[in-house]
Amino acid sequence: MGRGWGVVKRIDRRAPPRHHSCMSFARAITRSPIPFDAAAGADAAARFAALPAETREVLAGAAGCSSFLRGLMEKETAWLEAALAADPASVLEGEFEALRQTEWTSLKGALRQAKRRVALYVGLADLAGVWALEQVTGGLTDFADLSVDLAMKASMASELRRGKFPGQGEEDLGTAAGMVALAMGKMGAGELNYSSDIDLIMLFDDTRFSDDDYQEARAAFIKATRRMTALLSEITGDGYVWRTDLRLRPDPSVTPVCLSMEAAERYYESVGRTWERAAHIKARPCGGDIAAGEAYLERLRPFIWRRHLDFAAIQDAHDMRLKIKEHKGLHETGCLEGRNLKLGPGGIREIEFFTQTRQIIAGGRDPSLRIRATVPALRRLAETGWIPADLAERFTGHYRALRELEHRVQMVADARTHALPSSDEGFDRIARMCGEGDTARFRREISDCLAEVRADAESFFAPGLKGAKGEGAAVEEPEIVSRWRHYPALRSERAQEIFERLKPDLLARLNEAPRPDEALTAFDGFLSGLPAGVQLFSLFEANPNLRALIVDIASTAPALASYLSKNSGVLDAVIGGSFFEPWPGSAKLARSLSDRLEAAGDYEQQLDAARRWQKDWHFRAGVHHLRGIVDASEAGRQFADVAEAVLCGLMPRIVENFARRHGRPPGRGGVAVAMGSLGAHWINARSDLDLIMIYDAEQADTSDGPRPLPATTYYARLTKAILTALTAPTAEGRLYEVDMRLRPSGKQGPVATSLSAFDSYQHKEAWTWEHLALTRARPMAGNAAVGEEVERIRLSVMGAKRDAGKVLEDVRDMRRRLAEAKGQQGPLGVKTGPGGMQDIELVAQAGALLSGARARRTVAQLQAGARLGWLTREEVEHLATAYRLARSVQSVGRLIVEGPLDPETLGQGCCEVLLRETGLESVEALTAALAEKRSAAASIIDAALERLPPDTAEGAA
Repeated sequence: MGRGWGVVKRIDRRAPPRHHSCMSFARAITRSPIPFDAAAGADAAARFAALPAETREVLAGAAGCSSFLRGLMEKETAWLEAALAADPASVLEGEFEALRQTEWTSLKGALRQAKRRVALYVGLADLAGVWALEQVTGGLTDFADLSVDLAMKASMASELRRGKFPGQGEEDLGTAAGMVALAMGKMGAGELNYSSDIDLIMLFDDTRFSDDDYQEARAAFIKATRRMTALLSEITGDGYVWRTDLRLRPDPSVTPVCLSMEAAERYYESVGRTWERAAHIKARPCGGDIAAGEAYLERLRPFIWRRHLDFAAIQDAHDMRLKIKEHKGLHETGCLEGRNLKLGPGGIREIEFFTQTRQIIAGGRDPSLRIRATVPALRRLAETGWIPADLAERFTGHYRALRELEHRVQMVADARTHALPSSDEGFDRIARMCGEGDTARFRREISDCLAEVRADAESFFAPGLKGAKGEGAAVEEPEIVSRWRHYPALRSERAQEIFERLKPDLLARLNEAPRPDEALTAFDGFLSGLPAGVQLFSLFEANPNLRALIVDIASTAPALASYLSKNSGVLDAVIGGSFFEPWPGSAKLARSLSDRLEAAGDYEQQLDAARRWQKDWHFRAGVHHLRGIVDASEAGRQFADVAEAVLCGLMPRIVENFARRHGRPPGRGGVAVAMGSLGAHWINARSDLDLIMIYDAEQADTSDGPRPLPATTYYARLTKAILTALTAPTAEGRLYEVDMRLRPSGKQGPVATSLSAFDSYQHKEAWTWEHLALTRARPMAGNAAVGEEVERIRLSVMGAKRDAGKVLEDVRDMRRRLAEAKGQQGPLGVKTGPGGMQDIELVAQAGALLSGARARRTVAQLQAGARLGWLTREEVEHLATAYRLARSVQSVGRLIVEGPLDPETLGQGCCEVLLRETGLESVEALTAALAEKRSAAASIIDAALERLPPDTAEGAA
């Protein structure tokens, strides 16, 4: 494309900016402007006749296109000659260091001289391609940061000497007595344009001052801010430094120019708006007390970055765009003359809005997206899958090109403008400044760039339903729909507006379900249970796959739909990019939760973070099972993986929190032992956790904390703290219900048992049923050494000689009592009653106990019984088949309905999931298969419990 605007774009798409160490300006030149005014260009070239030819070509082009740069060259001739001979990487830093050494009384003139030199050198480095865009904007921002910091301190120095800041002295000037300037907008992002204003929010750290001193300090900071802005903005014979805008502060029409941090925080927490959240993405402390500014932004983080995916921000940003266009009259006209490169259609702000809105949507969940600068943010959004890589590349190229074009427009006369010229002569000038000799081609390239940005931005922002089904085909609204407007989720106008756009598509999808009436009823239950709607409806509007998923869930799993209405935040995970990828396994899950807890902050926040994490992964396992990605066997292991990760992740935090008051655990500590199905590493979607707590205080009698406790009391209370952490409802709900009845002596025993007492009890006092339960015990979380001791005790008990006849007699008695307490619950009730899951588990545990096997899982325990000769291979095969079928039915049932599975009331979608899971053709065939296998299993168990294993003497010790 020759030397035209296309060259600018090509240069901008090179590798990230590089620093030219040990290189002169002339050697770094990659392009040159063409003099629009040839005579002015020739004069500039003659003025710098001693410089290399390529440098004089740049100077001629710059002077021939920009009266502003020409005037600076005349004022700073000697300085510029030396600067152009130096290493470009050292020039600005030399000016900055000179400013740092300037006396406060001389700062006003020194800043203006530095501004001239920075503007001149940066402008030439930009036009010559010596620096890429990021170096140009970075150099301008570095100077702005230093200017603000010095001006602030210069405005405070004498007042600090005179004691005008109560409790602060000259030694506090380094931190500006707690005052901080927050750079906003382009300055915050390190992206200042050539003739930019600087947007600041001025704050002071009110915690430095007592209540009695607060008003005096506040008045002093307001006065210092006004002096600082005057020092920067006043136009003198030497020019000005920066036009300074303080209007981004909270409610600027009624608030002072400098606010206390506490007042600002209170404002944002109560009435902060989406545009203010977006503005704070780029906020950065740039002068004064930097540490206090960073701490302030950290406290503001929950306001800026919402915990859940925030798709409502799309509509907010779109509304903002429309208001700007209405206010400025910037609608598309197809004309380039006077076109606003920043705010007009397809302009710079479109790309910035797009980027910031995507960051707001997902940055609460992904801290890596919290990037101030536009181009790096686009790159990270693409890397994390939030936007297509080609779109990020396209926007990056256009952003750099438009920013460079904006600079050229501003360089002509140091004008605070973003408008393209209004005349042919003006376009010729800017084209030559960009090194383009063909103005018509230059205009075409600008038009193409703006049109492409506009099209990409409109496809994201413009309201309207993406991926809607049956567009144009109206679906008659069922009667049930008329009550939706009265639900809590639809009480606001905005929620109603978004839902009205969603409703036709949702009804069309529900109408395509196998049983539309059932799906609609389940969706109605989901909708009625939602406490609010704007965020979720915005999420649905932007993601057609989520609309398909909720209809799928409503059609097949009413219980999951009910769960969703109370925990809609889990839907965020679905669009995170990895929701349908293979299960990561227990080790990666544990690391994931550990990272989440590490970032959570205090103990209460960690409990909430664990609940959010558990909901996400629990929901993912459930959806994978519902969709047939995994079967019941794998789903049960996944649910168990999640529970184990939660217990292992939270235990150290619970202990640490408890220890702050009562000291570290006496002795070696304790271990949580999983019992029942969790011990066997298979649970369903609604399982309780069966746990017992074992500790080893060794010789310690008490703990050593501020409020020490006797060892037994310590571990009892610690166990209750663990139970509370798992079961207590917080703002994020509860994690699990916990059952501790399998501990030694059951309900009558202590909630935590010492290792020695556990050992003694299991060997000398435990009943047969307690040894049966021990076959599935598995140390899970806590002190590893204590866990190893618990396992040693378990294996010792399992390996002990026992009276087989007595064991079987006790098992028969247990079986009878279980049957009397709770029989089979309907044809699809698979847990209780003869031949049910509980019955098979009981005989499997007996097989493990009689054989002394280590096995914890039911089928493996049955096989241990076969190796003993107590069960035949055929019996084991039948019991295992019956158990797997029953477990599949239970797993699906606990996922899709909230009560018992009833064939008479089961919806079509639920039936289809059940039949897919079990491989049978009809519910009738399923109930028949269950009945047949249950009957045969009961007969096998009846016979097995009446016979002794071979080579076992009756009554043997």
